[in-house]
Amino acid sequence: MPPKAGHQRRRPIQDRSKATREHILDTAARLFGERGIASTSTNRIAAEAGISIGTLYRYFSDRGVIVDELMGRLLESSERSFTHWVSGISPRSATTLGPSTRQIITELLEVFTGELVANAKLVRALVAGVQFYSSGLPEFEPRLRLLVKVLLIQILGPGNDHKYDVMTFVLINTGFASVLRATALEVDSQERQEAIDMTAGMIATWIEAEARTG
Repeated sequence: MPPKAGHQRRRPIQDRSKATREHILDTAARLFGERGIASTSTNRIAAEAGISIGTLYRYFSDRGVIVDELMGRLLESSERSFTHWVSGISPRSATTLGPSTRQIITELLEVFTGELVANAKLVRALVAGVQFYSSGLPEFEPRLRLLVKVLLIQILGPGNDHKYDVMTFVLINTGFASVLRATALEVDSQERQEAIDMTAGMIATWIEAEARTG
């Protein structure tokens, strides 16, 4: 009996659709980084992508949806990197905090810095343009809160749940603010590492103090 043609045809169509969708997003990311969000129309994105505006609208209803998708893609890539990194962290006991804590926080900041530096121009455009859209970089907090809390428990061991919630909030906001600033286009690699090292040192000192107070 010959194979069912319908099952054989679906995958190429789906693959082509996925490729077209990703091509539009890649083109938009480049243009947003070069020109800014407000100065990049859907017509310009379609022209640069080599497709009709009608084709673009089959995938994205407007520019805001493209911005949301690019934001989501950046967050998901950062989450994957962070999750992979966290999975390799062994639980620390209270007797091994010292330099280990600082190294862990340094690596944590470097994970996110690496992701944002790789997309520095797009990040700059998103930071400048998110005020016009419903999505934004603050999405990092609710989406990463659980993972960061798990990391704190691994460093400090079991403790007061509410205290860890507060520490998670502080760590995410302090660390993210530092990472975002360190990935600015005008910051060179040496300045970036210095900012990461100094921020990691301050956060590690705070975590160690919290560990001592219980």
